[in-house]
Amino acid sequence: MIFDDRICQLGEGPLWHPTRHELLWFDILGKALHTKTQSWGFDEYVSAAGWVDTGSIVLASASALHHFDLITGKAETLCPLEADNPLTRSNDGRADPYGGFWIGTMGINGEDGAGAIYRYYRGQLRALYSPITISNAICFSPDGGHAYFTDTPTQQIMRVALDGQGWPKGDPALWLDLTGTDWRPDGAVVDAAGNLWNAQWGANRVACYDPNGAFIEAVGFGASQTSCPAFGGENLQTLFCTSAAIGLPNPNAHDGKTFATQVTHTGQPEHQVIL
Repeated sequence: MIFDDRICQLGEGPLWHPTRHELLWFDILGKALHTKTQSWGFDEYVSAAGWVDTGSIVLASASALHHFDLITGKAETLCPLEADNPLTRSNDGRADPYGGFWIGTMGINGEDGAGAIYRYYRGQLRALYSPITISNAICFSPDGGHAYFTDTPTQQIMRVALDGQGWPKGDPALWLDLTGTDWRPDGAVVDAAGNLWNAQWGANRVACYDPNGAFIEAVGFGASQTSCPAFGGENLQTLFCTSAAIGLPNPNAHDGKTFATQVTHTGQPEHQVIL
């Protein structure tokens, strides 16, 4: 069940690269991108990615979006991302079905309302939602009709309709209300059937909800601060999950590790970013 035993202070952004057939993930506070066999270090926080081709990804850092070459380790800046604000960094992000890349920001110390959610599409970065305190749960329905996201402290996952180019149309609506519970929504991914899988911070689990928001099941993991799931493996039936060791007064031996378990549900292939 442990996929990788390196301990991340803040594991995040797992991405199953569909043509490389490998998992990539980040340790945000460690300023690192990992695969099972390789790691890259950076000069600033890095948090999320979308695949461009077999050899490269779009990578979100604290100050920019980059086109990152996985072969050479070289990065080309695509556009600034709150580069004029040293108090924020990137957080959760995912490619959409239209070739765009959604990326959220937040205050480095979790400052209230310091962040926002953006979409990068064919060379343009556009702000979508603000203020956001902790951007999370960015994911998309299989038909491309809706996007999901959350501001974690609200304990509410929102859903918004998308137009034919993947831009939001209309206002976001409340899709899943976890207020009054112990569940704090973190990263999320949607499977091929439209079920949303949400890592819940502090709860040792990833919870699955059907397209109408009804609870289906929860998958437990050996770390309390589960941060983000991803589907991968040969049949997209391996559920990966990152976790974080930060802030735990008495961390267990597995806090901060990256996990994998087989499930009966099938994930969507991650969408390709079109530069």
